[in-house]
Amino acid sequence: MTAHIVLEVLATFALLTALAIPLGTLMARIYQGELPAWLRWLRPVERGLYRLAGVDSDQEMNWKRYAAGLLLFNLLGALVVYGLQRVQASLPLNPLGLPDVGPDVAFNTAVSFASNTNWQAYGGEFTMSFSVQMVALTVQNFVSAATGMAVLVAFVRGFTRKSTSDLGNFWVDLTRSVLYVLLPLSLIVALLLVSQGVVQTFDGSAVATVLEPSGESTSQLIALGPVASQVAIKQLGTNGGGFFNVNSAHPLENPTPLSNLIEVLSILLIPAALCFTFGSLLNGPGACGRGATPAPPNRQGLAIYVVMAAILIPLTFATAYAEQAGTPMLEQAGLDVTASATQAGGNMEGKETRFGIASSAVWAAATTAASNGSVNSMHDSYTPLGGLIPMWLMQLGEVVFGGVGSGLYGMLMYALIAVFVAGLMVGRTPEYLGKKVEAFEMKMASLVILIPSAAVLISTAIAVMHPETASGIVPNPGAHGFSEILYAFSSGANNNGSAFGGLTASGPFYTYAIGLCMLIGRYFVIIPVLALAGSMARKKAVPVGAGTLTTHGPLFVVLLIGTVLLVGALTFVPALALGPIVEHVQAALTR
Repeated sequence: MTAHIVLEVLATFALLTALAIPLGTLMARIYQGELPAWLRWLRPVERGLYRLAGVDSDQEMNWKRYAAGLLLFNLLGALVVYGLQRVQASLPLNPLGLPDVGPDVAFNTAVSFASNTNWQAYGGEFTMSFSVQMVALTVQNFVSAATGMAVLVAFVRGFTRKSTSDLGNFWVDLTRSVLYVLLPLSLIVALLLVSQGVVQTFDGSAVATVLEPSGESTSQLIALGPVASQVAIKQLGTNGGGFFNVNSAHPLENPTPLSNLIEVLSILLIPAALCFTFGSLLNGPGACGRGATPAPPNRQGLAIYVVMAAILIPLTFATAYAEQAGTPMLEQAGLDVTASATQAGGNMEGKETRFGIASSAVWAAATTAASNGSVNSMHDSYTPLGGLIPMWLMQLGEVVFGGVGSGLYGMLMYALIAVFVAGLMVGRTPEYLGKKVEAFEMKMASLVILIPSAAVLISTAIAVMHPETASGIVPNPGAHGFSEILYAFSSGANNNGSAFGGLTASGPFYTYAIGLCMLIGRYFVIIPVLALAGSMARKKAVPVGAGTLTTHGPLFVVLLIGTVLLVGALTFVPALALGPIVEHVQAALTR
């Protein structure tokens, strides 16, 4: 492994940590209603939004009312996105005269953006008009991200409150997430991206004169649009849907190494910061459950952050190593492609030369770990093991940073399982953050982990037997074709949205099947999370005793890492063995 990749990975995570800690503390203050002075001018805007919507911000909700409000809001959002696509040709801001979107792609897209997946079964610049991109897709980028953040805050309240059924107010949590966190950060990131050359215009296209090898000149149409504003929130909200078909590999969406760094940090920033928000909320007003010797501020959140980083950083190195090792075909051609201290080497297929292997590998690991799904290189062109790692990061349940809010509450499900296992080992009722973990909580946590996994494996099994599959993977039959299908459903059910680019997934079977997986992976997880939170909120705090497992120390960190990796391995290694592992063995036999 070259020094360049080591330096780039470590520097990226060091910078991420430096940004995440203050942001996490700030978000904790926002959710507690303690706005800093420089944000208080937005308070009248917040109150005005409540009056406009007829919301009583002081009225709290139990978990069922919270879930009902969330589901209704997301359903209405999906219907609006679907409807706007179906009448796109009649809407303004359509300079290219794009037609209405078909019903299957419109359904897939509506579900995708409402569920924070942003899987795209279409080519963005030549399918969606500016009005649909802005009014439908970009708006959903904000509110779907805010939905995940709201669920996390409600879940944390389940631990900080006792003997109550109230988890807060969904509309308040949603509004604060958008108004005080996502909008200001998006404005900053959008301005930074524009400074690097990301386009932001209402011009439909530009015409470039291209000189052909024959010496003749021809015209090339270059699509333009309001790109920077959508890219900012697509990254910050772990949405990932690109304005252009090739996403952040497009030079007008991600033109420079600096824009690449800004976007990678944006992908991980809020999921990382929420770890510290979690720790701060546990120690804030109304916190409970740590007995007479509370942990220092943010200690619990720091432990979760360390777990996530300890999984992602080695897997990022492994992705880069697999890509830098090159491919057997290039070796057979007599080329020395193995990376060394003096040569970059490696597999550059499907990667932008302005980013190279290092930045491409960092992005591939970050985007699949963080439930973002945007790409700056084509994962379908990665080596078998290089493609396996991003796929497995999704299959872990998108808990290694994961989506904004959803990644952390997913990791906390694993934390509950870890303390349950530890409790069984010592013959004691398990506890987490001062609350007993009993049968109901374990059932809900198990549902959160098992439902997306079942959706992936069952859907993949159906897909490989479906007649449409044969036409969808014609260019890549065999083990790689199976990997493409497995990756697609792993991405859909875990609300990631990235894809192995070789799979044709725009037909009716894939648009509806993946759309169903996206619904299951989002809402069939949120409901048990909120039910578990409601159960925890009703419980009394348990004082710390001699048998209480410390959940902010090295032992717990190791136990939690082992739980995540073991569950991921036991669930998906058999399927991975049929795809990327077999493909790697086949490639090795040709050396």
